[in-house]
Amino acid sequence: MGKVRDSANLFFLVEKETKTLKIKAALLAVLVTILTVFAGGTQVFASEFSFGVTPIAAANQIDKSKSYFDLQLKPGQKETVYVQLKNDLAREVKVNVAVNHATTNSNVIVDYSTSAKTADASMKYDLAKIVQAPKQVTLKPHSVVKVPFQLQMPAATFNGVLAGGITFKEAKTTKTSQSSSSQGLAINNEYSYVVALLMRQNSNPVTPNMSLHTVKPDQINARNVISANLQNNQMTYINQVAIQAQVTKKGDSKVLYSANKAALQIAPNSNFNFPVALNGQALEPGTYHIKLIVDGNKSANGKYARGKDSKGQSLRYQNEWILEKDFTISAATAQDLNKKDVTIKADYTWIYILVGIGLLLLVLLIIWLIWRKKQKDAKEAARKAE
Repeated sequence: MGKVRDSANLFFLVEKETKTLKIKAALLAVLVTILTVFAGGTQVFASEFSFGVTPIAAANQIDKSKSYFDLQLKPGQKETVYVQLKNDLAREVKVNVAVNHATTNSNVIVDYSTSAKTADASMKYDLAKIVQAPKQVTLKPHSVVKVPFQLQMPAATFNGVLAGGITFKEAKTTKTSQSSSSQGLAINNEYSYVVALLMRQNSNPVTPNMSLHTVKPDQINARNVISANLQNNQMTYINQVAIQAQVTKKGDSKVLYSANKAALQIAPNSNFNFPVALNGQALEPGTYHIKLIVDGNKSANGKYARGKDSKGQSLRYQNEWILEKDFTISAATAQDLNKKDVTIKADYTWIYILVGIGLLLLVLLIIWLIWRKKQKDAKEAARKAE
């Protein structure tokens, strides 16, 4: 069965969610940033945590030394786990609480803090729907509260893991927001605690499976990419993942675009869009072919070899998938995305050609006018000579 990579990724995942800058003059923001950096010490404009979070180990915790929940329950079994919230401030703090199923983002990293609007089609049990939790908790000044989370394992027997996370974030008040906005300059950093929550019925191994679905041109941060949707449709993590992708014209072996990434992790029952960057190249319409080699679960005794480590030893993996697909880029899509890509330099060749032709025509016109005047002057001189 897939394991989570590292407990550090599963608790006290401090996520910087939003950063809003309101200024009356951009120069002022730069000046404040410089002063803050050189002054040292506390970041004046950065929001600090106003509460603490401590998961309380449950009776069915597999390893009580872990700082996240990894529970083994029987089919249909109910359990209540608790997270302690502590407020050391002299003011009341309201904390929003959310439970999400684990997803895999486009960086191929497991995300426990946000859920896709639609769960993956292979997900039989959405952890977010089988955990009962309060949506908001109010912490009085200098108080400690144990927040309950009621769980019930599905009645059906299965192998694998249900993976998700519990997110805690301070609720912003209208008064606080208005106060920040009225200053003319406000940098609002919002942070949240995330505690991973895993539920399983046994430790039986599950064989992962990767599939390739849609392939299409897209953009990330206003930059063109070829986006390949990959899916792990099994109830297991795929750890130590390495992905190699190559894009060619259909029927041609010349590689146009490529990507090679390692040290990745894929969540159970999740899909994600793996990007192949064009690195400033413009999209061109046509039919293309993509080939991806996905290796997972690195092991010294793995069947599949790929690359070498720092000592020159072959890196070996237990699983490997070779996925291929043809796809088409239309002229309209290529034109639209190319206009939005901030790394593509505008091609002014046709303007230069038109300007050149215009100048040439102007020169020819001037030469013709001079010639015509000379002809006229010659005729006038000949007439006077008679």
